[in-house]
Formats: sequence, structure tokens, C-alpha cells
Amino acid sequence: MAIQWYPGHMTSARKKAAETLAMADVVVEVLDARLPAASSNPMIHELRSFRQRPCLKLLNKADLADPAATKAWMEYFEQQPGVKAVAISCKKASDVARVPSLAQKLAPHRCDAVKPLRLMIMGIPNVGKSTLMNALVKKKVAAVGDQPAVTKSQQRIDISSRLTIYDTPGMLWPKIDHPLDGLMLAASHAVGVNAYIDEEVATFLAGFLLDCYPALLSARYGFATEGMDAVAVIEAVAKKRGCLMKGRGGEFDLEKAAAILLTDYRTGALGRITLETPLLRAARAKQLAETPAVDLEND
Repeated sequence: MAIQWYPGHMTSARKKAAETLAMADVVVEVLDARLPAASSNPMIHELRSFRQRPCLKLLNKADLADPAATKAWMEYFEQQPGVKAVAISCKKASDVARVPSLAQKLAPHRCDAVKPLRLMIMGIPNVGKSTLMNALVKKKVAAVGDQPAVTKSQQRIDISSRLTIYDTPGMLWPKIDHPLDGLMLAASHAVGVNAYIDEEVATFLAGFLLDCYPALLSARYGFATEGMDAVAVIEAVAKKRGCLMKGRGGEFDLEKAAAILLTDYRTGALGRITLETPLLRAARAKQLAETPAVDLEND
């Protein structure tokens, strides 16, 4: 299943972001710490590279991610020129309070009222940009919701005479090339629900959890995972949570079970889980490159 989701407002948002970036000093890119590479929009990299702007990468939702994987990702990003990476939770005031000073280090020449520091907050939908904005300004200036694409317009906020922030709508890119990226984004609620089927995304998630976090499945749902495949995990969740189809003779409601699994992952009820590491992503990229392309016209 190839997941694609690019609402119309994102085209105009990209154009406006390109214009605003000319005035910004530092790009603050908010990522989902559970999938840092998959949640990094390549268009943001292109835009800031063109303008030669440094980037502070915030691995948000770090409290939901595997700490060892988060450490590996920060080391990975720190090797990139002009990039600083930090793990935070935008819901923690103490974490957010560190952001301006960290960004300041990337633009030391912008440090007073004559040359205020201008930050541009960017990222894909539903990674926590609005929560970050509200915490930085210390009041509600951006709508927050548990759905992607809540923010649809750009705004400028002068926090002080020394700090200006530009908030941008969440932007995906027109075509998600890697199918696993689409599945990870869907599992983490970064794309609209009309772009995917819960059961298919939950089956991907269940397979990954079997490979990498089987103990968390057992701890959450109380079943042994030995000998299971991904579909069996969904069925076991349905059995444990009493998900039955009405009037179907005790048949399991796999759609409801899939939604339970996805919700438990998204909220952290399953535990601290990261869907990719630098090594795993490199291995997946190699596997994708070695997979023969399918000629749909002559198939």
C-alpha cells in the first residue's frame, strides 16, 4: 500500500515558506522522535539549503521514543553541517525554554534588538509545532489538535525585541517515495485518516513490534508472541479486548482491534517505541534500491 496525502493548502504553504525563509536566520525543524528521518520533509532541507540556513532539529515526543534510538539519531544529525539536534517534549516547559538559546548558537550574529534572532518553525503535520509555539509564547496562539493539518496559515510573532518567530503549517511532500515511510507516518498520525486503512497500517506496526519490541506487546495485552505473525497479533488484540462483530457469530472485529493497537502506540500506552534507527533506515534503503522495479505497463 502506497500512502500519499498532500492537501491543496500545502502547495501555497510551501510557496509562502520559501518567501519567508529569506528573512529567517534559523530553521527550527520539529521531528517525531519515533521516526526522525521519515518525519523530515525533504522540501524543508531543499529550501534551507538554498538559503544556506542552519537548522535546529527538535526530536519531539522523545518521551514516547526509545531512548537508545533517540541518542543514535542525535549523533547522526550532529554529523551534518549546520545542524544541531536535541531531544525534547514540547509539553514540558523546561524543554521548550532551551530552544531559543540553542538556536542562538547557530546564529550568534543575531543577538540584540538591532538584529533580533528570527526563527522559522517548520515540520510535517501533527509533530507538535503548535504546542511548541504556544509554549514559546506562553499563551495560545496556535490551534492544537490530535489531527494532522490543524494549522493552515503562516503567522509571525514577536516574542521580544530580540526574538521573532514564524510559524508555518505542517507540510508533507507531493510524493512519498518509500512505502515504509508512508506506513510509519500513518501509524504516527501524521497523515489524514482518509489516506490509509487502519488494518493495513496496524499490520505493518504489529510486524515491526514482533521483530523489535515483542516484550511490549506481551506486557500490554497479556499474550505470548512466539510463533505469531502480524495478522495473528491483530487477532490476539481483538480477543483480549473483546472486539467482536455484532451478529456475526463471535467473529473478531479486526478493524476495531487495529484502531486499539494504533492508539496504544500513538499515546505511548504500549511503551517507548521508535520505528527506525539510522542503521535500520540504511538497511531499508539498501533493500529498496536492490528491489527490481515493476513495469506496470507490461506486467
